[in-house]
Amino acid sequence: MRTYNVAILGATGAVGTRLVQQLEQSTIPVASVKLLASARSAGKKATFKGEEVTIEEATPEAFVGIDIVLASAGGSVSKRLLPEAVKRGAVCIDNTSAFRMDPEVPLVVPEVNPEQLKKHHGIIANPNCSTIQMVVALKPVFEKFGIEQVIVSTYQAASGAGQSALNEFFQESRDYLDDKEMSAEILPTASDKKHYPLAFNLLPQIDVFEDEGYTHEEWKMIHETKKILLNDMNATDLKVTATCVRVPVPISHGESVYVQVKDKKATAQDIRAAIAEGEGIVLQDDPSQQIYPQPLNAVGTRETYVGRIRPDQENAGAFNMWVVSDNLLKGAAWNTVEIAERLVSEDLVHPQ
Repeated sequence: MRTYNVAILGATGAVGTRLVQQLEQSTIPVASVKLLASARSAGKKATFKGEEVTIEEATPEAFVGIDIVLASAGGSVSKRLLPEAVKRGAVCIDNTSAFRMDPEVPLVVPEVNPEQLKKHHGIIANPNCSTIQMVVALKPVFEKFGIEQVIVSTYQAASGAGQSALNEFFQESRDYLDDKEMSAEILPTASDKKHYPLAFNLLPQIDVFEDEGYTHEEWKMIHETKKILLNDMNATDLKVTATCVRVPVPISHGESVYVQVKDKKATAQDIRAAIAEGEGIVLQDDPSQQIYPQPLNAVGTRETYVGRIRPDQENAGAFNMWVVSDNLLKGAAWNTVEIAERLVSEDLVHPQ
């Protein structure tokens, strides 16, 4: 049986540490693991399956002999280093936005469009965390009933902005409860002019603002959804719009998803039955018993949870649903490792 040399780029971050954990639990026959990070983290120790591993500085030469790269070190690092890894024979799965809209790079959620993996040229992009859980929930609906339009409002956890943002949120919470002034230096986005506290607050801005008042996060959800479901980021056959909000929750995103299907005879029970059979989905939908997805319960799990499925009583063929998933696992680390598992099982880990 073939074994694989795996490198994790950005191994010390919030997603990187989870990449290590998910790789430990995966079906991939790992021959060796190399943990890569910035120069300031080089020399530190970590463990993989009980064995101590020394973290190395991420350089082009570090990818010599590597078969699979799992990357989550930021877009600029991915743009600089992943092409170098490909030159040295590695297949890279990137968890940043660096390559998502590149028409030559597959944008993959294994439960939704695994066939795109066969088209890779060395790099596969992991979609945005908020997009992943939504398309997992929509895939069985899309296949059985067709979809004309999606309107989504997100309730995104602090950890979606990284470990430093999560730490800031926790400190703000402590300060607020101790009747101290809260200090914000990161959210809604570190690169923008102003920063606001997230604790006991809601921030209707994720990433920077772009054309017509949409944030880049909203832009990503719109175009990534189209690329994943229709293989065309600018497809006009599917209308998508998004409002993305950061909420004072540590981990797991929630989404209110409104979907208009092409089959106007579809009922809420039809939608519920289709979703119940969807890959990677757990249906939690029993209002009589107050059963519905909750972010707290999703933490540490790989599944996407769907509930509150109900018809729009004003428009035939339109439905509401509530979707929750751990943004650091299914939204990032697990989806990345799951892609790697598919590459291994289908013998796609080789230069294309």
